[in-house]
Amino acid sequence: MDLGLKNKVALVTGASRGLGFATAHLLAQEGAEVVINGRDPYRLEQARQSIASHTGVRVLALPGDVTLPETPATLLDQITRQVGRLDILITNTGGPRPGSFESLEETDWQQGIDLCLMAHVRLIKAALPLLKQSQTGSILTITSISVKQPIQNLILSNSIRAATVGLTKSLALELGAQGIRVNSILPAWTETERIRELLENRARINGTTFKEELDKQSRESPLGRISTPDEFARAAVFLVSPAASYLTGVMLPVDGGMYKGTF
Repeated sequence: MDLGLKNKVALVTGASRGLGFATAHLLAQEGAEVVINGRDPYRLEQARQSIASHTGVRVLALPGDVTLPETPATLLDQITRQVGRLDILITNTGGPRPGSFESLEETDWQQGIDLCLMAHVRLIKAALPLLKQSQTGSILTITSISVKQPIQNLILSNSIRAATVGLTKSLALELGAQGIRVNSILPAWTETERIRELLENRARINGTTFKEELDKQSRESPLGRISTPDEFARAAVFLVSPAASYLTGVMLPVDGGMYKGTF
């Protein structure tokens, strides 16, 4: 299937590693021109070189912390000046601090809101002028399966990401008439540095090992394992592509069946 991504322009935030990197890499393989963002300029440049060398596609690296209020507008201003257009926006911001309700301070909540809600809000708002000019405008927010099935010791993620899902569904209704599709992917446990950190933290709490916690989590999936970033990326790239032209307002779990609900 031709996904129709050749010569499209995509911005992927949080793309120096993990889910964002895998998605940006696959977009480039499909012929899209990719703009990647991340907080660490050195790691981001390494990611840019890797994607460019493996795909032969132009990749632009724009470092910046998207949790800061001014960064999204700055990123989109740079894209406007250096590229001149945008067809796809993928807002990926990583995860907030783990912890129980009583262990977290109000500052942790505010940081979580900036990371898991307001970064999406600001990026989308800044990108809309360019997306409105596209014939195939598409927005994808990366959230978490925790919005459907809360995860122990991740109350910030369980709570705040639900607001981003509400934002996503609302924007699908608001922006559809302008030809802009808005969807979200709800990943579960995936082989990333973030998941290693969470499972190591769980092991410390439970007095177990990382491998024991990984095996326990893997058994939650009917497939008997957690996913890979590439498996996530294939779903994400299809969902933002013109091939998915009638899909909007979708909250897609990429979880290997870990979510046990019917809806």
